[in-house]
Amino acid sequence: TREIDTQKLNTKSQFKLPEKYGYLIVVLDEKVIKDGILNSLVKKYFTGDGNNYKVSINNSNNQIVFQTHDGKLTSKDSTAKLFNLKPNNLFSFSKEIGNLNSDTQIGEKKIIFSQSRTSTSEISETKNKNEEVVSININKIGEGKPRIAVFEENGKPFEGIWTLNVQHESGSLEIFIANTRRRNLLISFGILSLLAVSIILIFFSSQKAKLLAQKQMDFVSSVSHEFRTPLAVIYSASENLSDGVINEQEKMGHYGNLIKREGKKLSGMVEQILEFAGANSGKQKYDFREVSVEKFINEAVAGCQPLIDEKGFVVEKEFADNLPKINADEKALTLAIQNLINNSLKYSNGNKWLKISTQSGDGNVKITVADKGIGISAKDKKHIFEPFYRSKNVVDEQISGNGLGLSLVKQIIEAHGGKILVESEIGSGSKFIVHLPLNI
Repeated sequence: TREIDTQKLNTKSQFKLPEKYGYLIVVLDEKVIKDGILNSLVKKYFTGDGNNYKVSINNSNNQIVFQTHDGKLTSKDSTAKLFNLKPNNLFSFSKEIGNLNSDTQIGEKKIIFSQSRTSTSEISETKNKNEEVVSININKIGEGKPRIAVFEENGKPFEGIWTLNVQHESGSLEIFIANTRRRNLLISFGILSLLAVSIILIFFSSQKAKLLAQKQMDFVSSVSHEFRTPLAVIYSASENLSDGVINEQEKMGHYGNLIKREGKKLSGMVEQILEFAGANSGKQKYDFREVSVEKFINEAVAGCQPLIDEKGFVVEKEFADNLPKINADEKALTLAIQNLINNSLKYSNGNKWLKISTQSGDGNVKITVADKGIGISAKDKKHIFEPFYRSKNVVDEQISGNGLGLSLVKQIIEAHGGKILVESEIGSGSKFIVHLPLNI
């Protein structure tokens, strides 16, 4: 469109076209259009950024001129007309155009002017059957100059020569948007689920850490209490001896034995803690040799004999005949059996009886340590081999201990490729069964 001065439109002058001197014919190469121009434009505007579209261009007879795929489009997300103005419909109007009548004939074309859009009925009334009519609207926008525009040809809106059809590669934009929304929702729910699981894991981890910290505090408290008693006895006995309170030889021997016994007890507790620390750090080294089962059991009983005599226990032994030797660390297994014996002595509940028996078969040696003590509840059975664990009943009755004995026993037995089981009921005693393979 060109702006035309309103005052010049009022002047009455006849518009004349210049004489024709010839024609300019432009021939377009179809291959260049399809393979060059259209391909470049499609790659520029309809591919990339994760969104790819199928493009088809049809002519006025609905024949395919160009397409990026095989087959027809199943649906169309968008269409647009191409080349929607023909060259012979365009007129060049200069500022010197002068006045154009509202009904002007230019060659075979009749030009109809109006101050508002000319309707189809108006055009139909003014044109003859063989006339080709171009409708031109002159619309005044605000206080500016009038504008001339070609709107219609032969009373109908002019449509382009080719039609551009676009379809998203997923089938349609609606399907693509629905799939994208669904994927985003799944990703969002996945992230939320991951956050929820993370929060739950953090919660349980913090609870576990809190429980472990509490067990460690209980361990420190119980160990301090365990150390305090023998230390107090040793300090008191040594003070009496050094102050000359005890002069008799017999009493001095008694005090010496007392100090020796309590010192051995202290040494045993320290040794147990060090063994547990070594086993948990993975630095514990075992000296595997061929050893006699009866030998290390007898050594374990001998090591606990002073405590057995002090508490007045009766210990029964029942060894199977022709018991084979096993490949093991004798010192470590002796310590494990001693811990089981001490457990039976500590939780005897007045029943001063203890039995140690052995059996062999299926490539294993079975060692059983049974007592008639207070027993273990079903709830506590799940936890007795955990480090620092002590049941509520034991703590309430103020029975001494640090919660490391059974945990250390399990670590030693498992290091030998064996396993330990427990059978117990409250008030009916306990039975610890150790299975050791003949060869590791």
